[in-house]
Amino acid sequence: MKEKIIKFLRDVFPFIAVIVLWRLSIAFWNPAGILAIIPIFYCSFVRPVPWFAPFALLFCFLIDYRFDTLFYWTIMYCLFYAINGFQTFFDLTRVDKNAINVFMIFFGIATFILSLLHINIDNLMRAVWLFAWVSTLYIPITALIKGVYNDR
Repeated sequence: MKEKIIKFLRDVFPFIAVIVLWRLSIAFWNPAGILAIIPIFYCSFVRPVPWFAPFALLFCFLIDYRFDTLFYWTIMYCLFYAINGFQTFFDLTRVDKNAINVFMIFFGIATFILSLLHINIDNLMRAVWLFAWVSTLYIPITALIKGVYNDR
């Protein structure tokens, strides 16, 4: 019985991590719950979790709702999901350092495009801060997720 509970908690951990990071929305540190994009990316592309893609799509939409962007993060997720499905050169499940370089490309391009919509120095500085902060937190959050799955 104890093993079943532990297995269940391991299985739902990525889902719980997304919900918690999305709910912990703070204007400067986690605007619109954007930190939830880290487990969404990691559990969708680097360490795929069964039935996670529809959940990730829903939470990308919820991030859009809080950001007041009309399907922006949802479209970026779907676009990267499609690109990842058609690629033949890289296998993200075998990339070192939990694919932080690929995440930085994905998040950097998305943040840059978002900052260009209303270009001014304030938005550019906010985009640089957001990119640096989310990229820095990618390592500990993915290490935590990886550590939960360590016994598998």
